Amino acid sequence: MKVDVLLGLQWGDEGKGKIVDVLAPRYQVVGRFQGGPNAGHTLEFDGIKHVLHQIPSGIFRSDIQNVIGNGVVLDPIVFKKEIDNLGPYNLDLVANLFISKKASLIVPTHSLLDAAYERSKGEAKIGSTLRGIGPAYQDKIARLGLRVGDILSPRFADKYKKLVDAHKVILDFYAFDYSELLAPAEEKFFAAVEFMKQFTLANSEYLINESLDAGKSVLAEGAQGSLLDVDFGSYPFVTSSTTMAAGACTGLGISPSQIGEVFGIFKAYCTRVGSGPFPTELLDATGEEMRKEGREFGATTGRPRRCGWLDLPALKYAIMINGVTQLIMMKVDVLTIFDTIKVCTHYRLADGTLTTQLPYDLCDETVEPVYKEFSGWKTSLDGIYDFDAIPEQLLAYVKFLEEELNLPITYISTGPDREALISREASAAEA
Repeated sequence: MKVDVLLGLQWGDEGKGKIVDVLAPRYQVVGRFQGGPNAGHTLEFDGIKHVLHQIPSGIFRSDIQNVIGNGVVLDPIVFKKEIDNLGPYNLDLVANLFISKKASLIVPTHSLLDAAYERSKGEAKIGSTLRGIGPAYQDKIARLGLRVGDILSPRFADKYKKLVDAHKVILDFYAFDYSELLAPAEEKFFAAVEFMKQFTLANSEYLINESLDAGKSVLAEGAQGSLLDVDFGSYPFVTSSTTMAAGACTGLGISPSQIGEVFGIFKAYCTRVGSGPFPTELLDATGEEMRKEGREFGATTGRPRRCGWLDLPALKYAIMINGVTQLIMMKVDVLTIFDTIKVCTHYRLADGTLTTQLPYDLCDETVEPVYKEFSGWKTSLDGIYDFDAIPEQLLAYVKFLEEELNLPITYISTGPDREALISREASAAEA
């Protein structure tokens, strides 16, 4: 068996949670391979909205093993809160949730460091979620951090104190007053650490590979988006992990030869939260309409998302470096309100040159988007589940994208509910 990978192709918030939930019945194991509580994967069914931050999106399926992989940075406090929020749904979480011992821990001072670093940048701040993600990954790379397996060590308290003492030196340097913040956060942290011990803390790389050897199907779930990748994203306005398909290998402990399908998810338009370059951003009434119609507010932070037209140079770039095999287009219903829909096909550089490639640094390079216009479909997509039934104008939009991107769009999402989905597979089955 191969590991299929599902990831976002834009700046995050593409709708990955819904699609994992939809595809989950095909899989016996779902594993998160990077990110942390800065992710917000939204699932909506039976009229109820669920937002998951660290727990894999297959958790609502009782026959699926859900794995928090070694590439994740885990905040025990947020983890406990997530588990508590799932309490009313009678899920057997202890049986179906596994946490890698090699996953890095977020401790309370990581969030304080995050705030101190962001404050020190002033107007140059990167728009961090202030969840301690970056500082936790910094400690991981510097070989200073704590991991989930450390909570089982009799020396855990000493290890924790050594790390926090090092953090206090940095906080003092930045003149960040933590005197009234740390103690209550630590009380919650240690209670959450004890809470975590009821779950299976596993050598998850063995769990994943043994599952593959046994012929089980595995889905790797990514967080954030490809354009936030620490190497290939719009640096420095990026996250601190590898959000690409390659991150599934390092974040779950699988070899590149074990990667199967790569599902690339993108919105029919673009959004971005926080700072950073955004070539097709709409700073006008159209952008505001798009935000309101799409309910574009961060699932984790609640911050309003910046909105703009679809950017093909950026999308082609993400497809290329991920080796995407299938595309899934989300939130097509949001564009129903527009008479005309635009797609950026090229960038015009400062010297007048046209290109379809991303510049080395979008922060310093001036690019002007060149658009192609399409007629809007201006009709409800409710109750449409078959490709053959979609409006002519939407079909033209889909065909254009498939030709430009040289990949099939196998699903089109027409609303937040898990049932609001047009499936090419379903169309083929009925034909």
